[in-house]
Amino acid sequence: MQPQSLNIASIGKGFGADDVLKGIDLSIRPGEFLSLVGMSGCGKSTLLRIIAGLETADRGTVSIGSRDVTDVDPSDRNLAMVFQSYALYPHMTVRDNIATPLRMRRLSVWSRLPLIGRMIANAEMLREIDASVKEAADVLQIGHLLDRRPAQLSGGQRQRVALARALVRSPSAFLMDEPLSNLDAKLRAHMRGELTNLHSRLGATFIYVTHDQIEAMTMSDRIALMSEGRIEQLGTPDELYRRPSTLTVARFIGTPSINLLPVELDASGEIVLFGQKLGITARNAWPGPATLGIRAEDVFPAADGIEASLVRTETQGADRFVTFNLTCDPSISIVMRQRVGDDLGADADGNVRLAFSKEGVHLFGSDEKRRDITVLEQVPA
Repeated sequence: MQPQSLNIASIGKGFGADDVLKGIDLSIRPGEFLSLVGMSGCGKSTLLRIIAGLETADRGTVSIGSRDVTDVDPSDRNLAMVFQSYALYPHMTVRDNIATPLRMRRLSVWSRLPLIGRMIANAEMLREIDASVKEAADVLQIGHLLDRRPAQLSGGQRQRVALARALVRSPSAFLMDEPLSNLDAKLRAHMRGELTNLHSRLGATFIYVTHDQIEAMTMSDRIALMSEGRIEQLGTPDELYRRPSTLTVARFIGTPSINLLPVELDASGEIVLFGQKLGITARNAWPGPATLGIRAEDVFPAADGIEASLVRTETQGADRFVTFNLTCDPSISIVMRQRVGDDLGADADGNVRLAFSKEGVHLFGSDEKRRDITVLEQVPA
């Protein structure tokens, strides 16, 4: 299987008065695992369906390798799609479900008939199809299930059958539309690892749609985070987490959600939080309101910090997430991430002072775009 690049240029799509996609440009490298992620309604599934040929774009082009497939039928694009629903044929065995795409492509109408098909079909062709089915089943570790029907399988096994049915075609790329969303949390986590391993073994191009940022962060080479029909940011998971380009990206990426505090920029560009200068200046910024973003792991107790009161503590294994309300504005909450057993620094009434790592802060202007910063003084270790 030779992985192919995919190129999407200026793709636009509307439904009635609603512009769902607003000029999408995206280049996907051969063998890359790229996730399209975003809130429901952002246009990610529509974009995937346009790549597959199941939807027609109002404008723009789709290319696979050097071939323009914008007006090519879905069946001629050599793309395999895995849906949220497994879409298995309930009356067929696993073997027949996996073989169906090959039989539809390689056998005549008469040769596909269940009773006489094997008598009139090319025997060599049937052996090749059976060998391809067994190979795909072995890759997905479902060879022992080939004679079962979908009703006899678990959710994870059904999803593997759907993946094998896509794999058996040796496609130019795999398109996956929220394939794990019907699974329970434990099985979803297991299948994330399975998909990552499958991608590594095949070296194929994967385009994966999800609204679950954990799926996108753990599996992807790159993530295209979409919002309101546009790509908000394209980059590696680490880039989106450590240098979100907009407030939308900062809010979406990360668990727990990033802490956001209202600040002001004075005439020199220095950040002022509740009347206190922080020793951080914004580059190429102007005076006015802004937003400071702080990840939970960058918050810690400190004697010279902001006054806050304890609200709740949530323990997750070796970590705990502690939520505080600011004393100066109880409507603003801050979440701090700690190792279990670390000192909260709170008094008997739950009052504490919180500080944060200045090197870890993110600043967003009134236009919600990222601003570069300069730290004027270091926080003592």
